[in-house]
Amino acid sequence: MSPLLAIYIVVSVMAVAGGLGTVLARNVVYASLFLLLSLLSVAGIYVLLFSPFLALVQVLIYGGAIIIVVLFALMLTRQGDETGSLDSPQKPLAAVAGLAALGVLIATIVVNKWPPSVDPEPVGFEKLGATLFTQWAVPFEIASVLLLVALIGAIVIARPEDSQ
Repeated sequence: MSPLLAIYIVVSVMAVAGGLGTVLARNVVYASLFLLLSLLSVAGIYVLLFSPFLALVQVLIYGGAIIIVVLFALMLTRQGDETGSLDSPQKPLAAVAGLAALGVLIATIVVNKWPPSVDPEPVGFEKLGATLFTQWAVPFEIASVLLLVALIGAIVIARPEDSQ
């Protein structure tokens, strides 16, 4: 077994464990930390696939900014611990949907040729960077302002009414 394959297996197991921890954790803060583990593991997979730009974006945007926004929103909108049951009547439907997704993934793995032919030479990163910072700069900023407005709206909605 090559060392890259061993590293890939370890990082993939960490990503799956983080995803399972995100879904199965009862505490929302722990779930977001498991999500961070999963996102950073995916960044490690990008590094192994010779995509340093995607790995950097994964760490900075998802691993950093999104998790911070999630934790910030949780701290500002949380009104107390929920003591009710987390079970839902939609649990069987979710299990069927999960098994269907698993079937699609297994079929994809079986049908495709592995390992796929990948050109490790990066193509067009200069063009990607120039396009990202010229043509898509304004839409990116608009999306960030929209997310900020949504966060402020969530805080206003979750704030307890002041009795005067």
